[in-house]
Amino acid sequence: MKKINRIITMVGLLFIGSMHAQIAINKEKVDGDGLLDFAANTTNGILLPIVEILPDDAVGGTILMDKNDKILKMNTGAAWVQLSDPGSITGVVFNTNNELPGKNRIIMGSHTSNAPGVLVLESLDKALILPKVATPHINVKSPFPGMICYDTTSKTLAVFDGLKWSYWK
Repeated sequence: MKKINRIITMVGLLFIGSMHAQIAINKEKVDGDGLLDFAANTTNGILLPIVEILPDDAVGGTILMDKNDKILKMNTGAAWVQLSDPGSITGVVFNTNNELPGKNRIIMGSHTSNAPGVLVLESLDKALILPKVATPHINVKSPFPGMICYDTTSKTLAVFDGLKWSYWK
């Protein structure tokens, strides 16, 4: 009986591992080919990590907030590009627990990845669909430093640095 349970468990794990997940948050289904998709007309966004040390092994597309200069940054594969002016992290409470060992924690869209990160979205034909917020500088009453979303009014990427919103086309 134990052998049958092990076989069923292994088959189940193989099936789960072979799936290419698409996740809808606060909605019934993912729009189009998104790996991770959020409900429209929200005032919530994705909170980027605030790091003390810029990772040496960051890959192009890595986005974070630098705790030292309080600037939101994106790695292009060759350099870090600023996405905001210096902001503020006043009132931010940082997690002081030890980080789990390992290169990445959650990978979506692929079985494995060489990209380091807490959440790695990697796919040949799917992407992240940002939370959709109309005029976040007006509608998000208490934004958190490092918040990122898509402004449906201006059709831009919106990032909050702890002091003000920056918009990117």
